[in-house]
Amino acid sequence: MRSQHLVLLIVEWGGVVVEAEAVVGVEVEEDSVSRRILIPTEDSEGTRVAAHFGRAPFFTIIDIDDDFQVKNKETSPNQGEHHGGRGHAHDNVLRYKPTVLIVSGMGPRGLRGFSSAGIPVYKADSPDLRSVLSSYISGSLDELTEGCQDAHHR
Repeated sequence: MRSQHLVLLIVEWGGVVVEAEAVVGVEVEEDSVSRRILIPTEDSEGTRVAAHFGRAPFFTIIDIDDDFQVKNKETSPNQGEHHGGRGHAHDNVLRYKPTVLIVSGMGPRGLRGFSSAGIPVYKADSPDLRSVLSSYISGSLDELTEGCQDAHHR
């Protein structure tokens, strides 16, 4: 199955992104994607991991294939209640059909929701998205097992 996307073409050298270019209307073979990673980010370029999942201004979705090559990257605004939208961020992001989440922090309700949906959540080891993605690909990120206990979760 093929569909058209806004695609960020990425050139990597030594595991580091050295060039990126947005291209509109690129056809992507959906079957070539093996993982859809969702990462809350601070900026519309999707370069900085947000400190907290539900309060992140944006969500960056990265599709990778079985060889861990980036097939697609897009960043969308958080439509959750903390950003003028409706509902909780963890419910809203399910529409992106992520297979993996990587976060710096997340409340217990969000973590339970993703766990119930069978979506693993990993703890980001850096605020830099490229570094976090590299750590995920190398298998060095820890799975998040407890939600944060900040006052807004009580």
